[in-house]
Parts: sequence; C-alpha cells; structure tokens
Amino acid sequence: MNPGQATSYKVGMVKILALRAKARQALGARYDQKGFHEAVLGAGSLPLDVLEARVDRWIASRGV
Repeated sequence: MNPGQATSYKVGMVKILALRAKARQALGARYDQKGFHEAVLGAGSLPLDVLEARVDRWIASRGV
C-alpha cells in the first residue's frame, strides 16, 4: 500500500463533494445527480483542476 493513497483518496473526495455543492447551489432545482456523476466520472481519472473545469462546463451547459 502506498503511504499517500489514503490522503490522495480523501483530497479527491473532499474536492468532489465541494464540486457537488457548487453545482447544487448554482443549478438549484435543475441539478441532476446522474448528470453530475457523468460529468465527474465520464472522462475517467483526471487532475482535480481539470475535473473542476469539466464540472464548471457541465454547470454552464445547464443554462447558468
């Protein structure tokens, strides 16, 4: 087991939760959990800054 694995997992988890909160706040009733999951998981493993840009584009595509 890699010593940094747990830390990496937790950092990613915290970032995804923050992005989900951002999307929920921005979209309100238009927020779609399945769509959010597709935005986060659809491109596979990504650096967190690239993931954030992808989620930002997903939010913008929903009309915000």
